[in-house]
Parts: sequence; structure tokens; C-alpha cells
Amino acid sequence: MLHTSIREGDAPRASWTGRLRKAAVALGLAAALPLAHAAYPDHPINFIVPWGAGGGADLLARTSSKIMEKQLGVSLPVINVPGADGVVGMTKLLTSPADGYNVAVLIGDTFALLTGKNPPFKLNQIIPLAIMIQQPSGYWVNAKGPWKTWQDVENAAKKKTLTVAVTGFGSADDITTRYLAHKLGIKLESVPFAKPGQRYSSILGGNADIVYEQTGDVRSYFDSGKFRPVLFFYPKPVPIPAFAKVPVSGQLGLDVTLPQFRAIVVKAGTPPDRVKKLADALAKVAQTPEFKAYLNQQYADPNSYVPMQNADAFMAGWLRQAEHTIEISK
Repeated sequence: MLHTSIREGDAPRASWTGRLRKAAVALGLAAALPLAHAAYPDHPINFIVPWGAGGGADLLARTSSKIMEKQLGVSLPVINVPGADGVVGMTKLLTSPADGYNVAVLIGDTFALLTGKNPPFKLNQIIPLAIMIQQPSGYWVNAKGPWKTWQDVENAAKKKTLTVAVTGFGSADDITTRYLAHKLGIKLESVPFAKPGQRYSSILGGNADIVYEQTGDVRSYFDSGKFRPVLFFYPKPVPIPAFAKVPVSGQLGLDVTLPQFRAIVVKAGTPPDRVKKLADALAKVAQTPEFKAYLNQQYADPNSYVPMQNADAFMAGWLRQAEHTIEISK
């Protein structure tokens, strides 16, 4: 009887265990179904900035993310990953899943590195969602110094070597500086400074003669009378009243512009529907009063925005010009 009672007792437990297992499986499948069909996005999207906090790329990300959050219904936390002229941050993007939950700011200084023999990444590894901002880059000098015009600087560089504070060797800053030295037969030497503040203080402290920088990044120095622009690398007069009298390279017959641009990109292979959703969100960002105010505050071209369908051509053209400029400089 004892043997029989044990078997009778086991049977209900076995049946109950089986039902539990079936229920667990059913619950698991039910939980998986919403995930498989969840609308994108359903959790935060990382906004990677391959530069430090407070710079132009960081400001673009923070301005755009606030507006995009309202449209997409999820947060877009800004993650600063500085290092190696933006390569460290781009590496983070390219080693992340191509699922639309990581976007990054790609700027001209980093993009110019693709002209090297061993580029850190390739254009076909990314999808540009939009060009969000274009700023005329130029040469700036200490407003209290002896040079008032580009001609003053050019004359001085014929007599002695002038140092130019740049972001790094191989950057648009360095490419342009080497081109001018070769084209005009003047003595210019690039000196890299890792941080923007170091470049700016080098001019004020007399450790460099010129700084290559875009308009918005040194606005406070210009507005306070510390920096003076002497030449912009732009094909047409800068559409900003404050710089109406500053010559541009296009007017002087210098075949170099390479404006600073900042694009938002995702990793190649990201699903097309997610790419489109992100690109559409950025298109709406570009039309908002907040973003237009940001462009104005940055002394940027008011017609900066380039939509996704034209962004590839823009970047390919920019890269060809950089390569052409390097070839001329040899």
C-alpha cells in the first residue's frame, strides 16, 4: 500500500509540473511576440559624440536630441567618446549593432582622415542621415596683434614661418594649411592641439600665430573682440553680415573651401525603415525655430541642411576636393 500511495502521489505532481512548464513556455512566447513586432524605437537611442562636451559636435547633438525626443517618443542620451580626432567615437558606432539605436555626429575634421593611406573607416560603412550644419572655416588671428588683413598675414608668411593651430595632422585644417603654403609659396606650419581651448589660448598667449576654426566655435572670442578673421575658406561670400568684408578663398582664386560640416550618421546595414524614420525626424528638426536659432547662434550658413538623399553626394564631393587639395600640395 505504501508503494501504491507513493505512485499515486507522484502522478499529480508530475501532471502539475507539466502544466507549469507549458504555462511558462506560453508566457515566454507571449512575451516574445511584442518584442518581435515592437514599433521602432521602443527604447533610448544613443547619440554618440566623438568629441568632448562643450564643443560644436556636442552642441549639435544636444540641440537635435531634445527636438527628436518629442518626435520619436524616446530619449536620446548624448554620449561623449572623444579621442584620435573623432576616430574613437566612430569606432564605437561601427562596433555597435546596426539596429538604429546608435547614431553619431561625423564632422569634416574626422571625415578628412579618409584621405589617408590607411583610413580608420570607409564611407560605405556608414549611412549619412543628413548634413545638419555647415560653417565657414577660416584663419583667425589675435585682434590685438599686428595683422589686420589676409594680405598682412600673407606678407608676413613670406618673411618667416607662421604657426597655425590645427586639430591634428591630416585634418581639414592641416590639409588647407599645406595647400596654402604650397600654392602661395608662403611659410606656414601646422601645430596640432588636441583640445579647442588649447588652440584658442595658443593665439592669445602668443604660442601660435593663426588658428584655423569655424565661425561658431570662436563666436565668443570674435564677439568680445579677441579674435579677428582674416580669410574664410568658402566658395562664396559668407552669408553673415558680421563677416561681409572678410575675403573668401573662392574670390581669391584659391581652390580650397572644405567648410566644416557636421552630419548625423548610422552604421551601414541598419534596416531601411529605421534609417528613414531617423532621417525624417532630422528633416523636421531642421525646420524648427529652435534649430534655426541654433544655426544663427553658431554663425552657420542658414541653408546648412542637406537631406539624406543628397548627403552622400555632398560628402563624396567634399572628399574629392580634399583629395585634390592634397594632390596639389605635393
